[in-house]
Amino acid sequence: MLSSFGNTLLFLNISLGISIIYFSFKELRNRNILINQKIYKICLFQSTLIIICFLTLVAAFVISDFSIITVYQNSHSLKPFFYKVSGTWGNHEGSLMLWIVILTIFSLLFILYNSSHSKNYRVYSLIVQNILILGFLFFLLFNSNPFSSISPVPKEGLGLNPILQDPALAIHPPLLYIGFVGSSIYFSAAIASLLTNYSGKLFAQSIKNWVLISWSFQTLGILVGSIWAYYELGWGGFWFWDPVENASLLPWFAMTALLHSLLVLEKRDTLYFWVIILCLLTFILSVTGTFLVRSGILNSVHTFANDPSRGLYILIFLSLMIIASVLLLFNKFKNSNYNLNSNSKETFILINNWFMIFYLITVLLGTIYPIFTEVLTDHKVSIGPPFYNTVIIPIVVLFLLFMSIGPQTKWIKNRSYNLNLIIKILLGSIFVNFLIVHLFKSYSLISNFIIISAVFLIISSLIDLYKSFRSQKIESPRVISHLAFGFLIFFIGLNYNFSLEKDFNLKLGETKKFENYSIEFKNLRLEESKNYKAVIGEFTINNSKKNLEQSLFPEIRIYENPPTITYEASIRTSLLKDYYITMSNIDRSDYYNIKFQKKPFMIWIWISVIFITVGGFLRLIKNAKKNY
Repeated sequence: MLSSFGNTLLFLNISLGISIIYFSFKELRNRNILINQKIYKICLFQSTLIIICFLTLVAAFVISDFSIITVYQNSHSLKPFFYKVSGTWGNHEGSLMLWIVILTIFSLLFILYNSSHSKNYRVYSLIVQNILILGFLFFLLFNSNPFSSISPVPKEGLGLNPILQDPALAIHPPLLYIGFVGSSIYFSAAIASLLTNYSGKLFAQSIKNWVLISWSFQTLGILVGSIWAYYELGWGGFWFWDPVENASLLPWFAMTALLHSLLVLEKRDTLYFWVIILCLLTFILSVTGTFLVRSGILNSVHTFANDPSRGLYILIFLSLMIIASVLLLFNKFKNSNYNLNSNSKETFILINNWFMIFYLITVLLGTIYPIFTEVLTDHKVSIGPPFYNTVIIPIVVLFLLFMSIGPQTKWIKNRSYNLNLIIKILLGSIFVNFLIVHLFKSYSLISNFIIISAVFLIISSLIDLYKSFRSQKIESPRVISHLAFGFLIFFIGLNYNFSLEKDFNLKLGETKKFENYSIEFKNLRLEESKNYKAVIGEFTINNSKKNLEQSLFPEIRIYENPPTITYEASIRTSLLKDYYITMSNIDRSDYYNIKFQKKPFMIWIWISVIFITVGGFLRLIKNAKKNY
């Protein structure tokens, strides 16, 4: 019953999408300055039906309707309620359904909340957005149908992958999709802008809030995914340069460049075509990430599917998007002489964009190069942290310096720099770095440069905040995000420099000693939970230098549905450091492999990213008060 109902709703949504495109083209011939109310009503009906369709799938998971293949393959009747709900989007079909829901909601909200802008511009945006919606609906219905039925109906489901049964991973996809899919609306708006010649300040104002929404949620989604990987996968770090992690980072670089370029377009009416390129690039990169995750072309714990037919559809869809966008852009492109003064805020924003594009190209090459190498030579090549650290870290030093000075400059032409203040800030940053080296007895040339430049940005942002309070021209969103980014790089530098990692084998009752630490394997016990059994180790960590003792309890979990073994880290978090330990069994042995890590300032890395996002949301609230 739910299967038939869901499929009916999907067909109705296709009909509504076609109707919106048809009536929108008719509306373009209508000289009335207002959009026909019929289009608004169809858009509202479209959004309502797709939400009901998604809730139907959620209901199928909740009641364990195993007559639907997606539910059968990704759920189990004994699974906790929370994971039954989150299991809806914990698979390829359900996540694609969520993707379409967000596409449709953004389409409705854009046409409702941009009522002050040109009618034809909004109508073309609606047409392009619905072409995207139809493209994904056809893909869903004919290739990845979440409502496909199975007969005879199984009595029990196969269960959800245990590593996906986690609160962080339950909220990670929706947050990330608002970022990914949210970029579709300014892709559509950019196409509409080219078609209608609706440009300049008004165009910038029409999309700036949508860029902020997608950027803020994308940042949060990346953060939650990073936290999940930290405690769930046993790697013990904040970023692993996994190809699928990189796929989420690529559109973020483009969004960040776009956010800053919009300031120039709005203030100076320049960089219009560059803004258009970034709008198009952001969503193209989002779909590229979708292709990488769903085609089976990458081998990662994050990938959804391993089906070449799905990958082929997305690749064709992506290719058509790129070809259409590039042809339209070349057709409409006008070579403009911007005449930017080299000593102006515009120039510094453009430099910011160059850095972002450099990071984007580096990560993109590092992600796709192994794919092409394997296709051409039939040899697997792995590109990991050493490559990214070598290429990106030195450039980050320069980036932070420009990021510190840029906000202090003025539009059009900056008359002078306060060189005295800059030198004082630089000397203060060097002094802070000297104290760190002296007190903690750790020296690394590149990490010293990173820490100095990060402290330079932090001090500059704090001075900027003080000045803005004094002048009552408070630019708190920008200052908070920049200050938080400075702290993020600062704590990453400290974490990289002062982390400790040891890998060894122990059996029950033994103690391992190294540096100031001793780790005792005290106890081993078996516990049963609702959907798994756990072998829990008890380890006592003693720091002889500080006379501190901590107990950690890593687990080996055995799931029956599906049959899976996972290794759960035990983490003791404090303001200054995390103690992190995992254990795994060694076949036919009393010994267990133990991985111990001391990770300084991990909690401050997470907090810094949260405040970067807070800056984005504050800017959104500020724009809302101005009625942008």
